[in-house]
Amino acid sequence: MPQDQYLLVLCTFPNAEEARQIGTQLIELQVAACVNLIPQIESIYRWKGEIKQESEVMAVIKTTMNNYAEIEARIRELHPYDTPEVIAVPIERGATSYLNWISEVTRD
Repeated sequence: MPQDQYLLVLCTFPNAEEARQIGTQLIELQVAACVNLIPQIESIYRWKGEIKQESEVMAVIKTTMNNYAEIEARIRELHPYDTPEVIAVPIERGATSYLNWISEVTRD
């Protein structure tokens, strides 16, 4: 698979347990190869006309372009936020063996 077919998907969660549950489901469904949870990030944002400041957990999801639609759909279905952050960034370069592993452990 060409390297531009791999993605990092970023998603914030209100706590580690919610991030862990959804991340585990993405792995079980074989739509993600790996989900890293980065605890205690601080987010500052505008929501419904107010500036908010919250502690969150960032999930970094490694996947393929073919699995993105299902990842987004699952996050939107299961996530506690009305408008969850789901941002996909293409992986321009990476170790071939790691990228091959992403292909091997996710469904096509």
